[in-house]
Amino acid sequence: MKRLSAIILAAALLLSFTACSPQQDSKSEKTEKNSKETIFQVALLQSLTQGYYDGIIEVSELKKHGDIGIGTFEGVNGEMIVLDGTVYQALGDGSVQKASDKETVPFSNVTFFDSDVKETVSGIKDINALKDTLDKTVEKNGKNMFCFVKISGEFKKMNVRSELKQEKPYKSLDKALATDQREFNYDNIKGTVVALYCPDYMDGLNTPGWHFHFISDDKTKGGHILELAFDSAQAEFDITPEFDMCLSDNKDFQKMELAKDVSGAINKVETNDD
Repeated sequence: MKRLSAIILAAALLLSFTACSPQQDSKSEKTEKNSKETIFQVALLQSLTQGYYDGIIEVSELKKHGDIGIGTFEGVNGEMIVLDGTVYQALGDGSVQKASDKETVPFSNVTFFDSDVKETVSGIKDINALKDTLDKTVEKNGKNMFCFVKISGEFKKMNVRSELKQEKPYKSLDKALATDQREFNYDNIKGTVVALYCPDYMDGLNTPGWHFHFISDDKTKGGHILELAFDSAQAEFDITPEFDMCLSDNKDFQKMELAKDVSGAINKVETNDD
C-alpha cells in the first residue's frame, strides 16, 4: 500500500488519503491500525458518478475496515449493504446474495459500529421526515462528525432501487440508471436501514447529508432507499470523528477531472429526482 502525503486536519477530524490496489497486503500498517472511530471510504462518489466503476479493493479487504456500511460493486453490479460484518449484494433483479470475498469495490463507506446514541424514531411519513428527525440527533451530537445509523423495525412502505451490471465503455451513473435502474416496492416489511451521514464540508468527496440502504430481516430484499414510511423503529447512532479514503492509482482514475461539479447528477442518482 502506498501512502500519499496529503493528511488534512479539519474541524477536529483526522482525514487521511491512501492509494490502493485490488489486492492489498493484509499485513499493511494501515490494516493493523484500524480504528473503530474511522469512516473508511473507497474512492469518491464523484468518481462513481462520472463512470469509474472498476474495482479498487476486494470485499475481503473492505471487511477489515468495518462491519457496517454501504456502497456498490464493480460495474455497479447492485447495491451494497454491510451489516454485522456480512457484505450483501442487492442485485438488479431484486434478489440479494452474500458478496464473494473476491468481488471488487469501486465505491464504499464502512466503519466498525459502536452504538453511541439510541433513540426510538416514530411517525415517519416519508424519507424527508426521517432526514429531519435524524438531523436533530446529529445536531445535538456534532454536525461536523460522521455518523452511521442502524434503524431496525417494521416498515409500512419501502421503495428501493438497484441496477443492472454495466459493461465497458461505462456511461456516467445518471445515464446508466436512466436505462438500467430497477425499483422494488415492499409493504409491511421487517428489516434494517443502514444510513450514513456526511458533514457539509464533504461536498466534493461524497454527498453531504444522508445516504440510505435497506436489507430485510430474511436477507432476501434490499437496495438503495428512494422512499419509506414507518410508525416506530429503533435507531442506533455511531458518531465517528475520523475519515480515511482509499484512492486508485489506476491511470484512468488519475486522468479524471474530479473537481468537476457533478452535484446535479449526484442529486439525481441519490433521490431519483430529475
